[in-house]
Amino acid sequence: MREFAHAEGKPRCNCGIFGIFGHPKAAVQTYYGLHALQHRGQEASGIVTREYVEDKKRWRFNVHKGAGLVTEVYRDERILRDVLQGNGAIGHNRYSTTGASDNNANIQPLVVNYRDGNLAVAHNGNLTNFRTLRQSLQDKGTIFQSTSDTEVLLHLVAHSRQEQQIYQIREALEAVEGAFSIVMLTDNALIAARDPHGFRPLALGKLGTSFVVASETCAFDIIGAEYVCDVEPGEILVIDDEAVESGAVKSYHLAKKSPSPHHCIFEYVYFSRPDSKIYGENVDKVRRKLGKLLAQESPVNKGEEGEKVVVISVPDSSNTATLGFVTESQLAGHEVKMELGLIRSHYVGRTFIAPDQNNREMKVKTKFNTVKGVLQGKKVVIVDDSIVRGTTSRQLVKLIKEAGPKEVHVRITSPPIKYPCHFGMDFPSKQELVANRCGGDVEQIREYLDVDSLAYLSLEKLLEAAPQENGRSYCTACFSGVYPAPIDDDASKDANDV
Repeated sequence: MREFAHAEGKPRCNCGIFGIFGHPKAAVQTYYGLHALQHRGQEASGIVTREYVEDKKRWRFNVHKGAGLVTEVYRDERILRDVLQGNGAIGHNRYSTTGASDNNANIQPLVVNYRDGNLAVAHNGNLTNFRTLRQSLQDKGTIFQSTSDTEVLLHLVAHSRQEQQIYQIREALEAVEGAFSIVMLTDNALIAARDPHGFRPLALGKLGTSFVVASETCAFDIIGAEYVCDVEPGEILVIDDEAVESGAVKSYHLAKKSPSPHHCIFEYVYFSRPDSKIYGENVDKVRRKLGKLLAQESPVNKGEEGEKVVVISVPDSSNTATLGFVTESQLAGHEVKMELGLIRSHYVGRTFIAPDQNNREMKVKTKFNTVKGVLQGKKVVIVDDSIVRGTTSRQLVKLIKEAGPKEVHVRITSPPIKYPCHFGMDFPSKQELVANRCGGDVEQIREYLDVDSLAYLSLEKLLEAAPQENGRSYCTACFSGVYPAPIDDDASKDANDV
């Protein structure tokens, strides 16, 4: 889901999606699934359900969408109990972006009614040729209601001349380029699909006889569903009444193929929850390995007179990697210990007043505070997952230095981010990335952050940490600049202009 924006501090994954079919309380299960996926989108949320209206002998789609966190959007229990009726539902959590945050038309799922009935879609990813497709559709008289690339999919389905709906959807998906993990709801089915590269994760699960689909398996855990498998790259799953009765879903495949998948490796580094299983592997396991490999590549020597080095994580995304870093450091004979040197506030609102130019500094102080007794007079190693603009990291270092450490060292569990992403991560422009501004020179970045040492995990070791079985491969474009799928010139210009 692309809406032309730049992120602050950390890269953002634009959304999380969830779907369920064949459950009498589909909306309630979707609510809890979206709650578990809150980390993937915190600006808006929406749920669509399908309900059969007996007196009118037709299917009706019920919709509730709004800006805010999941608990805010569905605060009134009557929404789930009385409004969102039906045994099939899809839901979406969204990150808003510049120029679109105040446009409610962009809140997903998007819903239309066309010649073959109702159709709703929720999308995670970026369609890289959407400008070309959108212009072509507008030239044919199509009227768009949103600025989201996702709406293109609905119009492509409606314009298809295929007779069966599943082939209309397949034709639409074959027309788009880039990244898409989607759930669609029709009058008769729940449909899940991934692009041929498999950029973004999507998993299939079961809850009793019902089927569920979600961006991450942590959404299955909260409702007690069982993980079945990943939706394969280029696969379309159709879940209908027959699938619920037989326990077997129908599988179709896109004609377009990729020689190998290109899973977003940043899902392991930062996006996904550590308790999730994505691309067939536990995130926690991979993240710990990232920390271990970082300790091997860039150890920090012990302090003076045998004093232990204090290692702290930047909570919460680097917690498990820090555990791996400390474990490996200790095995190598380094005197290190992990401490809780930073405390994160989990009650920070989505917006707050920042009255002057110290906006970014106030954001850091609102989100984090130091444990001064842990840091004062110590040699401190900060383990974090990434550095994007560098401004937030610089403010974080400044905050830690106020606690009076002897030295401050930074270790990053991914390579320098030098290129924008076009496949579902909301990165700033190329010129705003600190690694690009410094020409990839780690020493210049160290000076900018004002720390005693700085080291990144190499791309080689990052790939070593990720599972490689069954021909798995990964998209590393944000580190390497090698894009595995074509990019529209306009889309590339948007991502690189300031």
